[in-house]
Amino acid sequence: MSIKNYNVHPAIYFIVAAVLLSYFFPREGKFKYQFYEGKPWRYGLLTASSNFPVYKTEKQVKAEQDSVLKKFQPYYRVNPDVEVSQIDKLRADYNAQLKHRVTSAYMQYIERMLQQLYTSGIVSPQDWEKLHVEQYSQINLIRNTLSAPHYVSDLFTVKTAYEFIINNCPANLNRSLLQSCDINNYLAENVTYDAATSDKIRNELIQSVPISSGIIQAGERIVDRGEIITPHTYNVLRSLKIVYESQSGGNQRHNLMLAGQVVLVFGLLFCYWLYLFSFRRKILFKRRNTLFLVCCIFVPVLLTEVCAAYNLFSLYIIPFAIAPIVVRTFFDSRTALFTHLVTVLICSVMAQFPHEFLILQIVAGMVVTFSLKELSERSQLIRCAFFVFLSYALSYVGLVLYQDADLNKIHWVMMLYFGINFILLTFAYLLVYILEKVFGYISPITLVELSNINNDVLKKLSETCPGTFQHSLQVSILASEAASRIGANAQLVRTGAMYHDVGKMANPLYFTENQNQVNPHNTLSFEESAQRVISHVTEGVKIAEKAGLPKEIIDFIRTHHGRGKAKYFYNSYKNQYPDREVDESLFTYPGPNPFTKETAIVMMADSVEAASRSLKEHTEESISQLVNKIIDTQIADGLLKNAPLTFRDVESVKRVFIEKLKIMYHTRISYPDLKKKDDEK
Repeated sequence: MSIKNYNVHPAIYFIVAAVLLSYFFPREGKFKYQFYEGKPWRYGLLTASSNFPVYKTEKQVKAEQDSVLKKFQPYYRVNPDVEVSQIDKLRADYNAQLKHRVTSAYMQYIERMLQQLYTSGIVSPQDWEKLHVEQYSQINLIRNTLSAPHYVSDLFTVKTAYEFIINNCPANLNRSLLQSCDINNYLAENVTYDAATSDKIRNELIQSVPISSGIIQAGERIVDRGEIITPHTYNVLRSLKIVYESQSGGNQRHNLMLAGQVVLVFGLLFCYWLYLFSFRRKILFKRRNTLFLVCCIFVPVLLTEVCAAYNLFSLYIIPFAIAPIVVRTFFDSRTALFTHLVTVLICSVMAQFPHEFLILQIVAGMVVTFSLKELSERSQLIRCAFFVFLSYALSYVGLVLYQDADLNKIHWVMMLYFGINFILLTFAYLLVYILEKVFGYISPITLVELSNINNDVLKKLSETCPGTFQHSLQVSILASEAASRIGANAQLVRTGAMYHDVGKMANPLYFTENQNQVNPHNTLSFEESAQRVISHVTEGVKIAEKAGLPKEIIDFIRTHHGRGKAKYFYNSYKNQYPDREVDESLFTYPGPNPFTKETAIVMMADSVEAASRSLKEHTEESISQLVNKIIDTQIADGLLKNAPLTFRDVESVKRVFIEKLKIMYHTRISYPDLKKKDDEK
């Protein structure tokens, strides 16, 4: 998967990112002072601009509310219809049935007790349990529209009411006959909990507790620079913050805040665009690069906005340093640092303590740029993440000691946040791989993996084309040293050189380095031989694409001969048939010509290394003449006209080739044989 170059101007990405970031920016009014109880006030004299109340703390208000609620008595309502209906039911049952079993004395006793019980109140077992659990001694009992206090101990349930009637049976009545009257049939709950009235009274009691304990008059002095914030001053400042943030609403204020956010975000992104436009145009005008860099800013800022809006976790857990790590991996240190600066500047507006946040994050970004020159090994990332952790910890401790001069003021939980940040930074190794696939980049990690000779393609090359494999190794040595000398990407050159001739695996015997006495070109015409040799470029591209090699590596295969000619067969044809017109397309490589420093270096190294094998003597003079002749011919043929090389670069490359070839072809001293004693005699 890769990002295609759609016809969208790079500035559009910045505009869209700015609009989205401004849209998700927190809108709440933010108090512009940070303060801690027991710490000195770090700002100038602060006076009240208008009257405002001094609010009690949540703990104080809660304690007072709990105290008031201790006096609260729940409200229950009496249903008089229950008593009337149950007594009427008793009388009807007596006239119909009970008078045949018991005398009127039983009837009178039961009716009298029912009246007494319903007057006291019968509640449900659940209400009874709740009243005793919450330890209420009294309730308010509502009869019709009047409420009166009532002791909880006077209430009954159906069960206790039945037991009360039986247990208080007079001596002149028989308890067994009394129980046979089925008294339970005339006992029902007539008192129920009045939730609406109880909640209303409860809320009124809570609302009666004042949330403020005083008032600060306009112009009254609050605190001055250097003064220690006492508990009272802290509460006043906290109250001022509450008032300020509560007044931050309103359409006009909301619109002004939005305008400020838009100006801030657009301004910082515009500065970033100016940096790219002024110093990194090659990055800016490749749309996948612009989209990648915008995402490196957009994602951490959006994550910060969400975290700040919902107070999810500490901002120091977010691995801001991961952005400069990935930017440094694919581009350069200056772009990585500038990307990081723009990101943390935007995020600092949402941080609770912006100055401390900026110091810690800027230091971390600088540590990344000088501790991670390239990312080609896991150990490099671990070391970089560890240095970032140390920079966070030391910077934080230094700030606390400078501001408070007290070790007890260090919040050690910050070290936990930095530790989590360290762990998240190590996932950059996986992130680099994902970004490679999404944006079509190639990282030093991938280049190192591809240059491993146990790689399937290189292993097959060494087995089927041993001569070509040795040639590729020599080219990689020459080219990578030259790349280092002129500031090109040495690792990319080394890997590209290893793969530039993989197309020879299709027909290895048509190349002299792989031949063993038999030369198949002897039976072919010059045109056919040229085509067989030239085809290793197109075959190499097919092999590389089938193996899934990155485009940057395939470019080395396409360009290592450029639009040059198969000189041996071309010159041989011209010499043998001077009068014939030559179809030069049959002897010309498909190209294109090299268009980067790296591909140009490999072209020069390939030609020089191959030609050096034909020298009869490898003296400094012969090697120098060969190197100069080949490279000057390539320049004269226009093969290097698209490569961004200076004359100084070309001369440096020549010197490297000459030095390396002299070392490669140095003569070895012959070791003397050990003479025998008989020979000495």
